Amino acid sequence: MPKHLRGIAALLIVTLVWGTTFPAMKDMTGTLSANWIVLARFALASALLSPFLWRARGGDVAAGVVAGLVLFFCYIFQIEGLALTTSNRNAFVCGLNVLVVPMLGLFAGKAPERRILAALVLALAGLFALCWDGGIAWGRGDTLALMAALCFGAYVKMMEAATRKVERLMTLTASQILTVALCAALWLLLREAPHGAGPQAQAYWSATGAALRRYAPNLVYLGVVATAAIISLQTWGQSHSSANEAAVIYAFEPGCAAIFGYFWLGETMAWTGLAGAALLISGMMVSQWSTERPSAALAPE
Repeated sequence: MPKHLRGIAALLIVTLVWGTTFPAMKDMTGTLSANWIVLARFALASALLSPFLWRARGGDVAAGVVAGLVLFFCYIFQIEGLALTTSNRNAFVCGLNVLVVPMLGLFAGKAPERRILAALVLALAGLFALCWDGGIAWGRGDTLALMAALCFGAYVKMMEAATRKVERLMTLTASQILTVALCAALWLLLREAPHGAGPQAQAYWSATGAALRRYAPNLVYLGVVATAAIISLQTWGQSHSSANEAAVIYAFEPGCAAIFGYFWLGETMAWTGLAGAALLISGMMVSQWSTERPSAALAPE
């Protein structure tokens, strides 16, 4: 199988697993804050990937730090918004990042191909159909999810360039995951965790410890599978595909989230959801109607 097609297949697996993270995180938002979820998830993942930082090239680490800063805000906005709405609706708004990547390319003077434009139209129509929930008014949770979509679109575009410049892909992956964990820890200390040792602080740490133990399986799954393994696979997949192709493939994420949300949380999906899933799949197929080969990329480690 050509590397381009293997890259596309890798991103499809990434999207499938990402769909499970919405109900997995939604299940915890009533007890744990977004900061704690991000910190626990990325601290575990960074511990697993830390060997790839040994004798790392400075340029690779720097690229990972910049990408990690953007990725941190992606997750903070996403999880904060998820606590205020359903996983389906959050997935829909976050899925609007499929429009951000070609818009960024357009601002840079590069018009997207017609097949990508057609795929984006199909994907956006599928997102609306999939996650339509009766016209509930726009809320703060939706605004946070939209901010996550903007950050994630910028992140995808940054990764397109970074994966083609770095020497070691896994160094890029490990450094950005560690950056997210460190940002979450700093954010937690500055904005959430109480200072001192009074009754309020003791109650806070006791409740947090109990919640971390209660949701340990969720956090282990998010840290090991959905972060360490999947972001590594995403980094490799994006090194063999374009940012526009990746954005359209990621449009399938809300479909996965809706399916897993039904089985995990009992969130229902009407016939419009099935129509939306079909439109999303059509969008992915249209995005691949091209005989052009992607630009050269680094071989994976």
